[in-house]
Amino acid sequence: MPKNSKAVKRELDDDVTESSKDLLSNEDACDDSFKKSSLIVNSHGGGGEGKECDAEEGGSDEEEEERPAWNSKLQYILAQVGFSVGLGNVWRFPYLCQKNGGGAYLVPYLILLILIGIPLFFLELAVGQRIRRGSIGVWNYISPRLGGIGFASCVVCFFVALYYNVIISWSLFYFSQSFQQPLPWHECPLVKNNNITSVVPECEKSSATTYYWYREALNISDNISEGGGLNWRMTLCLLAAWSMVCLAMIKGIQSSGKVMYFSSLFPYVVLICFLVRALLLKGSVDGIRHMFTPKLEIMLEAKVWREAATQVFFALGLGFGGVIAFSSYNKRNNNCHFDAVLVSFINFFTSVLATLVVFAVLGFKANIMNDKCVELNTQKIVSLLGNGIEQSLIPHHINLTDVSSVSQEDYHKMTDIIRGVKEGDYDQLGLEPCTIENELNKAVQGTGLAFIAFTEAMTHFPASPFWSVMFFLMLINLGLGSMFGTIEGILTPLIDTFKVRKEFLTVGVCVLAFSIGLLFVQRSGNYFVTMFDDYSATLPLLIVVVLENVAIAWFYGIDKFFEDLKDMLGFTPYRFYYYMWKYITPFLLLVLLAASLIQLIMTPPSYNAWIQEEAKEQALHFPPWGIVVCVSLVVFAVLPVPVVFALRYFNIIEDISSGHSNVSYKKGRIIKEVACPGEDDDASLINAKTPNSEAPSPMPGNNIYRKQSGGGGGNGGINDAATAPNGRYGIGYLMADMPDLPESNL
Repeated sequence: MPKNSKAVKRELDDDVTESSKDLLSNEDACDDSFKKSSLIVNSHGGGGEGKECDAEEGGSDEEEEERPAWNSKLQYILAQVGFSVGLGNVWRFPYLCQKNGGGAYLVPYLILLILIGIPLFFLELAVGQRIRRGSIGVWNYISPRLGGIGFASCVVCFFVALYYNVIISWSLFYFSQSFQQPLPWHECPLVKNNNITSVVPECEKSSATTYYWYREALNISDNISEGGGLNWRMTLCLLAAWSMVCLAMIKGIQSSGKVMYFSSLFPYVVLICFLVRALLLKGSVDGIRHMFTPKLEIMLEAKVWREAATQVFFALGLGFGGVIAFSSYNKRNNNCHFDAVLVSFINFFTSVLATLVVFAVLGFKANIMNDKCVELNTQKIVSLLGNGIEQSLIPHHINLTDVSSVSQEDYHKMTDIIRGVKEGDYDQLGLEPCTIENELNKAVQGTGLAFIAFTEAMTHFPASPFWSVMFFLMLINLGLGSMFGTIEGILTPLIDTFKVRKEFLTVGVCVLAFSIGLLFVQRSGNYFVTMFDDYSATLPLLIVVVLENVAIAWFYGIDKFFEDLKDMLGFTPYRFYYYMWKYITPFLLLVLLAASLIQLIMTPPSYNAWIQEEAKEQALHFPPWGIVVCVSLVVFAVLPVPVVFALRYFNIIEDISSGHSNVSYKKGRIIKEVACPGEDDDASLINAKTPNSEAPSPMPGNNIYRKQSGGGGGNGGINDAATAPNGRYGIGYLMADMPDLPESNL
């Protein structure tokens, strides 16, 4: 390999000899990131260099496989949409909308989507696409001392994957039980005792769907300390869920990308079908009207803005590493700004669509429950005639002989007359207030919305098994789309960093996660799902995203990052992002982090336990060991950040990394590469330099430059050219006209 290369050298420190931007910036005119390409270097005696693109995909036996790439832009967009659009869009956004002022809640949500969501989403897409590595490699390159950010993202992804797949297993169970007419949760079961048939007391005190969820599906214990053994049906469903994830992910984006066509698009088909069906039901308009009736005064409360910011934050999947992982498989000149805006607003409109469906169905359910309330109260009035209520108070046109025929309008006329006469004695009659508004104000979220409220509404649908199958199939697809991104946030950084076989790592992660996930399918498992949901993700992810933003804007340099974006995209992003990334978004994130910390401190760790004897939920505090687990989840998730910082600061990381990876980092550059056994020194461009030179590459891993050979040409011999694993040419730094990428300031 020629030694007299035209390298541009900067004496930044004793070790650094080349610029790192040259390698990143070498975008050949005939390079296509979606295809393999090879580089031919012709040497003419005096060391002149030449290069050309080889259109042939073939090559010698030494040619290695390129970094995987998306088959199409549509597949990539569907993957990002599938990851960001998840169960939270269906069962948390409608709840927050109902709780925080109806249609008025959309205003703070949109404002914070623009101020926090889109800038941070754009930032993660850009760094992943630019550096073409998972979260570990990306943040090691940006600032090695902040490399723990990537490891923290992996830990959080693993914690979330543990319990998120349990929710998919619940949906699988309900899906398997939906092929029955009537549905098994249609009515309370009966028991025989001494030839007397009666309704199960627990079901009679609650409702058929509530009883089925807590007793038949979960067989839940009374508190978190009562394990109660494994629920074998849920264990089988969890095994099926992890098997589906493993099979879809085992080939990376080549397999998961194809699954995205179904898992990302099918939920929209179901939501639209549900909306059309719900609009044809009695009372659906009442629910939608309730949703869009704004309560503007509630917008002045700080809690509304905090919850809107948190929802924006989690809706887009920021901090998980999945966004970075997916974008790292993109071609380098892809317009990731367009992708950020598109996916963000698709996510928003999906949330609005899901909210319309939920409120239309809840409006129908509220009318059903209100009719039952009217019927029960009318029966009470009939029993009180002549014994507290005079017959003369009943309007003549109301027929009380058939209580089921009394309409809501007639009932309200009757009760208004009775209330006017009885005045202070009215409450003693024991008549429940029967209004649709009261039913709609009963806020439900999460599992309560999906597995209790929605299932109850579907029992009143014509052809209820069909709609139940569609609904839970939609939940499974929404969950799987998010799971693919979450698992990708674990696999991609580990594969890039430690160079393990993708298939082995995928199977290993899924087997380990299933084994730990058995904790969630015991009788008390639902309480552990609540624990992990509340404490393993919220605070650690906020810390991760704050550090991501600060690392780019203040350590790496916002001006340098803008230069990178201009070089990558072909245009300079709006100045809006400059001020967002440097000032406004970090400030808002710190405020959100402080508010979350205050809420965590002010609210003792607790969970809602299902008390079997009382057939209702009761708030209980975690036992001491439970509090230790809650704190440990937060500590373990953020621990990699200070640990890696300390290891880098005291220069211990080289000894640690040498056993796992052939690359050591320093100030965004690779300073040490251990040659593979039997590898010719002349095969790698990094070895063509002096032993203590630094190779300017953002691509960590074993074989940073991959050998490819091409056909002959020219007078001189043809040297094997080494290419970077992302398809960029390893000799890009030989081009003297490329500007340097300044290093991190850390």
